Amino acid sequence: MLYRSLNKKSDPVNFEKAIKLGLASDGGLFFPTTISPIKKDFIDKIEDYSNIEIAYQVLKQFVGNTISELDLKNIIESTIDFDFPLVKLEDNIFSLELYHGPTLAFKDVGARFMANCLGYFNKNRSKLTTVLVATSGDTGAAVANGFLDVKGTKVVILYPKNKVSEIQERQLTTNKKNITALRINGSFDDCQKMVKKAFVDKELNNQFNLTSANSINVARWLPQSLYYFYAYKKLKSKNLVFSVPSGNFGNICAGIVARELGLPIKHFIASTNVNDTIPRYFKNGVFKANKTIQTISNAMDVSNPSNFVRILEIFKDFDNLRENMSSYSFNDVETLDLIKKVYDSKGYVLDPHGAVGLLGLNKYLKINSEDIGVFLETAHPIKFSKHVENILKIKLKKPEKINNILSKSKEFIDVEDYKDFKEKMLKL
Repeated sequence: MLYRSLNKKSDPVNFEKAIKLGLASDGGLFFPTTISPIKKDFIDKIEDYSNIEIAYQVLKQFVGNTISELDLKNIIESTIDFDFPLVKLEDNIFSLELYHGPTLAFKDVGARFMANCLGYFNKNRSKLTTVLVATSGDTGAAVANGFLDVKGTKVVILYPKNKVSEIQERQLTTNKKNITALRINGSFDDCQKMVKKAFVDKELNNQFNLTSANSINVARWLPQSLYYFYAYKKLKSKNLVFSVPSGNFGNICAGIVARELGLPIKHFIASTNVNDTIPRYFKNGVFKANKTIQTISNAMDVSNPSNFVRILEIFKDFDNLRENMSSYSFNDVETLDLIKKVYDSKGYVLDPHGAVGLLGLNKYLKINSEDIGVFLETAHPIKFSKHVENILKIKLKKPEKINNILSKSKEFIDVEDYKDFKEKMLKL
């Protein structure tokens, strides 16, 4: 398996090289040169296989010959050691809970897989790999956890000041060891711009062996396709649609890859908050990123989603895109109203991101009532306890994983702009 740049100005590279580079030398995102469907017989009998076996079948072609079969299976086993429950809310509506990993968010699988792969590739190297990651909250926490004490790596997390929840910030800033947190005076988009600019900065690249752990990195992005296989394993529906809370569009793009691999998914719904670049694009065909607006679903506070170019690469043209995917946006009032409605009627607690996903699913099912819908619950509600507890008038029980970090002190470095970022990077 080789990976080509979507900017089409650099040579294809293998999986190991794609991980280590993060971005292609021409600044483009890497994309598989081919995606070969999994054998239909395997998918037809998917309920007979373990999650580990499914993950191996999905991921082996993307890894190619860079990791041996035995080592890849070991990496997968250490990555996927928790469950992905599917909770029935209505006869045709299911919640896929992706927050049962160590940092209580869906980013855990991709971050742990990437960390394990990079550790494998670096086991005989003396030079450190510096992992840059921009986060709107959950990505950085998952990466910090996945890469903590991983041999040959140093992690630098960029997160937006006052735009992540308290628990999220503690997950970013209490790790120490090989993890450094930079608090950026700006939005997630500003953090992401700094990361991308760093990759084409010759001085930084001469001093650091840089890679990225955002979903722009293929090893972070592609494992997310597993979620869709796991949901299908439990439902086996021919009219299956997925509604994905979407910020940087890596998760939904991984779902589309799952369909390219042969998974019979009928339709995708990209559900966003008021940062509605893609819903507007679906309406008028014009891609215009507005200034990012802060919301209670902060992980989706993204105006210029990096992974959308990968989605366009798969669907090729606008008509094909609109046939296979819908996109809707919702505001905070609608989000909170639904959280309360679902709790009052079902006793089920949504986080703000899952609520946006369910809002999109509900809108789609109003005119497609024969379909079976799955929305992704991407983070534990405790991460957004301020908003959830306030609207529900309850006190959420804190998982032990959260109690452990609340007693630790936060450590971060404030950064104003790219010049300031670069100066502080060179001193690390």
